[in-house]
Amino acid sequence: MTKFLMAVQTPNAHNEQLLSNWILAILSPFVLFPATAALFTVVRKWVMGNPDVSVFKTFFSGYKENYKQSMIGGFVYTLLFVIMYVDYTVYMTQLDGFQLVGIVMLVLLIVLFVSLFNFFSMTVHYEMKTTQLLKNAVLLTLIRPFRVFSTLAGSAIVIYIGMQMPVLFVIFLFCIIALLAFFNFYATFTKMQEQQERMKQKEEEESETEQALLETAEKKGDSSSKS
Repeated sequence: MTKFLMAVQTPNAHNEQLLSNWILAILSPFVLFPATAALFTVVRKWVMGNPDVSVFKTFFSGYKENYKQSMIGGFVYTLLFVIMYVDYTVYMTQLDGFQLVGIVMLVLLIVLFVSLFNFFSMTVHYEMKTTQLLKNAVLLTLIRPFRVFSTLAGSAIVIYIGMQMPVLFVIFLFCIIALLAFFNFYATFTKMQEQQERMKQKEEEESETEQALLETAEKKGDSSSKS
């Protein structure tokens, strides 16, 4: 009798968990993603040297300003996560000899997950079209693998510490991870901006040198013609 009850309860529990996951996936683009963008709006102020900003005012302002883009991005990311997770599950559990493909899908899932941090960071930091934000978030993740590792490692450490102290886990976990993610993004942004400025300065110096050589050659040509 006990085994029968357990057999009945297990499918029910599994169905309830599956239903809750689907509900969360459906609601995420409308609620979770805009709220996360609002959180990144707050931590952006902190990272850029404005720690005294009004948290609630900045949060709700960021929620309103970035709602549309974060919602659209949320739909895209949720769809990609669902497709890639299903593919990963199929390759790892149902298709023999395709475990390597499943591992590749897992790596892509991790890259997609980290690019989500870059998407939120870019949403609150730039004024771009949503398609540009999505594309650049993925590209930035791919060309800066060290930042990917540091973001993942830092998030794992924060989660581990939070699990040891549940109160801190509930209150500060998402805030600290968002702070870490935007800090990594902003460091990357600053470095790329400095590199771009150096390249621009170098191009200007080369242009000035070429102009000086042309002027010198013209002066020599005038001198030769006069003589």
